[in-house]
Amino acid sequence: MSDARYTNKGFGLKQVIGGQVVRDYASTLVDRMRESGFSLKAGDLTFHLAQEFGFCYGVDRAIEYAYETREKFPDKRVFITGEIIHNPRVNGRLSDLDIRFLDGSDPTASFAALTPEDVVLLPAFGVPVATMGLLREAGCIVVDTTCGSVLNVWKNVERYAKEGFTALIHGRFDHEETRATSSRALLHAGGHFLVVLNMEEARVAAEYVEHGGSPAAFRARFAHAISPGFDPDVQLMRLGCANQTTMLSAESLAIAERMRQALVLRFGADESALRFRAFDTICSATQERQDALVALLDARRCDVLLVIGGYNSSNTTHLLEIGLEKGVPTFHIQDASCIGSADAIRHQRLHETAETASHGWLPEGDAVLGVTAGASTPNAEIERVIRRVAGFRGIEPA
Repeated sequence: MSDARYTNKGFGLKQVIGGQVVRDYASTLVDRMRESGFSLKAGDLTFHLAQEFGFCYGVDRAIEYAYETREKFPDKRVFITGEIIHNPRVNGRLSDLDIRFLDGSDPTASFAALTPEDVVLLPAFGVPVATMGLLREAGCIVVDTTCGSVLNVWKNVERYAKEGFTALIHGRFDHEETRATSSRALLHAGGHFLVVLNMEEARVAAEYVEHGGSPAAFRARFAHAISPGFDPDVQLMRLGCANQTTMLSAESLAIAERMRQALVLRFGADESALRFRAFDTICSATQERQDALVALLDARRCDVLLVIGGYNSSNTTHLLEIGLEKGVPTFHIQDASCIGSADAIRHQRLHETAETASHGWLPEGDAVLGVTAGASTPNAEIERVIRRVAGFRGIEPA
């Protein structure tokens, strides 16, 4: 794709669109909490914010590029291949700006109808190689907001494939980022990938390395998470580990170590060293938010933890997991509207895909609430949640 019709640098319009972005997503209340030790006292309620939360650099950049693109091309049709980030309010705001979605949610928008006059945004997750091929064929203008942390994973996966290693990717096989990452393994002849969701799935692969098994059964077990023509008797014997950037770092590292040990048991220490590679490719912002939540829960007694973010946000879900592991009553809510009253709350439980309703979530009398948010959650949404909860006590935070 020619440089004239592709950019991953934006258009230098940050000063022009900056005020609009601030109005849509910033929060003076959250800013004041940050300046006051990340805490707020509101009557008999105390709110403690984790010291890292909300929008990361990559999300900020993606949103800025989207707003700049609309400003740069006011008279052109502007599309995006899918959700720019996993936050329904942010994606809804893009729709308000007349940015149309090519993910099937808009029946009037399709790749087949794209023309060289159209502009297409790529989301922070990146897109599969095949999608880039469709955009080249259409000849449209492409604005790439792919996060730098994701690009770093791609480089490793492509290197694995070039050097004859199967990319073992810790992630969700149906996640936009993982689909884009796994496609990079197929850029080189003989490249392969296997996606494992968790340690349980990694253990299946490790035991195959150690003891062998039925190739057909293995392919059936991972039918949607392996590359075409995957032969576990060949592809599992040279592995390079990578991950979706928003996974739990500790689990990614444990999976890599489990696979290394399997190769050692199968081939011995010296030979296995030639058959295994691993790089820590967890996004630094993801890690910082996880570490900050652990620090908060270790330092403060919290009666309740509210985790704010899109239900399909992987990094937000892992914050929920941390809260539960720490033994704190934890509720993953999408936005302030999920909190119906001091008694009723709608939220998504860990490992479930449907929203559920719970009652009695907010203790009566003095209560301490921990608050954190995924990397796709704007500060403005955090403020809305805090104000809504305080409002149940008849309090309006200053």
